[in-house]
Amino acid sequence: MSRVTLAQWQMLAAVVDHGGFARAAEAIHKSPSTLNHAVHKLEEQLGVQVLEPVGRQVRLTEAGELLLRRARQLVESAASLEDVASRLAAGLEAEIIVAIEQIFPAAVQAKALERFSEEYPQVRVQLHESVLHGGIEMLYDGRADLVVSGISAQGFLGEPLVLVRFIAVAHPDHALHQLGRSLDLRDLAQHRQLVVRDSALRQPLDAGWLKAEQRWTVGHLNTSLDMLKRGLGFAWMPESHITEELARGELKPLPLPAGGIREVPVQMIFRDRDRAGPAAHAMATALKQAVDELYSHGSIISNETP
Repeated sequence: MSRVTLAQWQMLAAVVDHGGFARAAEAIHKSPSTLNHAVHKLEEQLGVQVLEPVGRQVRLTEAGELLLRRARQLVESAASLEDVASRLAAGLEAEIIVAIEQIFPAAVQAKALERFSEEYPQVRVQLHESVLHGGIEMLYDGRADLVVSGISAQGFLGEPLVLVRFIAVAHPDHALHQLGRSLDLRDLAQHRQLVVRDSALRQPLDAGWLKAEQRWTVGHLNTSLDMLKRGLGFAWMPESHITEELARGELKPLPLPAGGIREVPVQMIFRDRDRAGPAAHAMATALKQAVDELYSHGSIISNETP
């Protein structure tokens, strides 16, 4: 059991921060004698001198500097603990579960999570990077507090969040680009298409154009992107995920007169908006604000899950 109280450390910090007992007493509304007694008691309990006189003022000893540095961490931790307790008493969730479809712009997602963490650093976040029907399945099962998806959920009202645009692309050296002409679906059918597997467990959904004779199905958009850059196939990719690759010439849009660009409206869906806690609502607000800040008029670059 600690012999020194948290209040003693707080009073020592006040004496140091305000340059003496008199100013500290005025700042924290304690008498100078109370502060003096608390510090001397602390030194007696620890068997270490923490303050030494310098003229009419006092300063930390070398040992005092070390101890107070550690004590400040203790004081901050205690304040954080009290804040967590007050938020829990007010109904704050200890953890929220969010399912965000992989097509959602990574920059927006990161910005939203950063903002949320600044406001609610004590709340744990479980982020599920879903594909197609995966997030909706979590919603139906009650396994997610908030879902961001390009698929509507029957029986739930979604809030429009962003328009994601997909572009059909391949490596510049891919055989489709070597044809030197506009392409049609018959051309695509002769080459390998890269698609991302639906993360739903029970009824996975096939979406997009899937008529290529060869098809590789992967579990994450980043895997599909890596294969595209290696020239191993073509795919429709969210433009927000390939902006740099397009700029560097590592990927090139396929010359399709129609169907090369597809747009998917992405929406945000609460499991139960009325019963959602303050953290879930704060995450929803952070996502909307991040979209507004990073994209004009809620419009983005993207295409379809394949």
